[in-house]
Amino acid sequence: MPTYQIQANQVLEIHLQTGKAYKDPFNEVELDVVFKTPTGQTQRLPAFWAGGQEWRARFASPQPGTYTYQVSSSDPADPAVSAHHGKVEVVPYTGSNPLLVHGPIRVRQNRKGFEHMDGAPFFWLADTWWMSFCSRLRYPDEFELLLADRANKGFSLLHIVAGLFPDMPAFDPRGANEGGFAWEAGFTRINPAFFDQADLKLRAVVNRGIVPLIVGAWGYYLPILGIEKMKKHWRYLVARWGAYPVTWCLCGEVTMPYYLSETKEQDSDQQFHGWSKVGRYLEAIDPYNRAITTHSGEVSDPGFLDFSFVQTGHGNQSVSLESAKTFIKMMKDYSPQPIVNGEAHYEGILGAAWEDVQRFIFWSTMLSGGAGFSYGANGIWQINQPGKPYGPSPHGMSWGDMPWTESMNYPGSRQVGLGKKLLEKLPYWKFGAHPEWVKPHASAENSYLPYAAGVPGEVRVFYFPYPLAPWMPEMPQVQGLEAGIHYRAFYFDPARGGEIPVGMVEPDTQGNWRLPMPPLGQDIVLVMEKV
Repeated sequence: MPTYQIQANQVLEIHLQTGKAYKDPFNEVELDVVFKTPTGQTQRLPAFWAGGQEWRARFASPQPGTYTYQVSSSDPADPAVSAHHGKVEVVPYTGSNPLLVHGPIRVRQNRKGFEHMDGAPFFWLADTWWMSFCSRLRYPDEFELLLADRANKGFSLLHIVAGLFPDMPAFDPRGANEGGFAWEAGFTRINPAFFDQADLKLRAVVNRGIVPLIVGAWGYYLPILGIEKMKKHWRYLVARWGAYPVTWCLCGEVTMPYYLSETKEQDSDQQFHGWSKVGRYLEAIDPYNRAITTHSGEVSDPGFLDFSFVQTGHGNQSVSLESAKTFIKMMKDYSPQPIVNGEAHYEGILGAAWEDVQRFIFWSTMLSGGAGFSYGANGIWQINQPGKPYGPSPHGMSWGDMPWTESMNYPGSRQVGLGKKLLEKLPYWKFGAHPEWVKPHASAENSYLPYAAGVPGEVRVFYFPYPLAPWMPEMPQVQGLEAGIHYRAFYFDPARGGEIPVGMVEPDTQGNWRLPMPPLGQDIVLVMEKV
């Protein structure tokens, strides 16, 4: 009986081999590895086909102790598989990677954001790398360069699509990596060589302490594969990557049909209902219960979703104002779940949405009660190579040809990182939106007004999207300051990160405080902390 030892939250790979020679292993048989935990519970892990007659299973656990396992097969006539069993000794983790120290992430019990499995707060600041598993972002040199940049700026997640990419037809050469395409021609079966290459990149992300948000496929692939093959696709992803500290996004743009489809209404309806069936299947087979969402769109049965991941639009400053209105309305009207602003105004897209827009969308999201913010840079999401841009989408237009090597240095990526670093110094996980704390304040009618959030009696944070200038008729007013609570304040430069001391807050007898004018003529953040 094989015996293994791993540290808590680290991934163990168990190699398996069938006793029968199957002509088409991926489609003819399924293997599971059933673990028994130290407390006597059982956990069924799907195994994935690795090519030939080879299978593998990946296991991780946060709880030290002795685990035993037994392999089972959908083919009872294969005794070599059913006879395979073993033991795993999980010992405490001794390293410093936060994803292994604290464990994978989940939705907080108060439904306002995210935390690690041990309860440590987790700040959602993502970058969008939809197509990064393709060969146009070479591993290791290019991938590690971009990864190091994002880690240094404070990004905590990456959005990555698992081979069935957006913005291209199936089997477009731009979607292949060194191992080929994610599926064989005609979608006859999965291609393990594609995922072997993707493994290298996914492990690099996790080793940096960054969470991979795995998008299973773009929504329009469901009519192409059908529900049963899409379930097999998702089973493969769970088997291959579920043991890692990932988060699942069932699909991108749920109900958007393929760009050139001649049956768009029929496809959209099929996606609306079909993705619900796939989502329920994912929920049922994932032994690790990773958080699940969908990107931009609704499904007929949303009960399997743990959080909302919305797309609020792309464009210039005026479009971003409409996006902020939309987000404020979402937060106010309908969702008992955390809402992540998951796709908004990629920096540089359509020749617009530069760093001022990135600051506005970040701060308006986070101070409206958003559970997280996902940044994106045009040139990175589609991987424009220097001198060889991605090119046009199926509809014939390119979103912009700036190479990723230049997009990496757009200032907005650093500036949203500065915002995260400031909020992480505060008890942001306890924040609620408090527009009533400032007059005037942003609303679904006018989003280009001040925002406020914080913890009553403890900390208040404000964002002013326009300069507080000397020619203003009246400076904004902080309201509702608690009697007997004393605050010290400072302004924060959201573009450069510096702090400008303000001193003690001295409200009037009604608990209101007229803001002093800051020395910077730009958008600005005010922080008030209880003394």
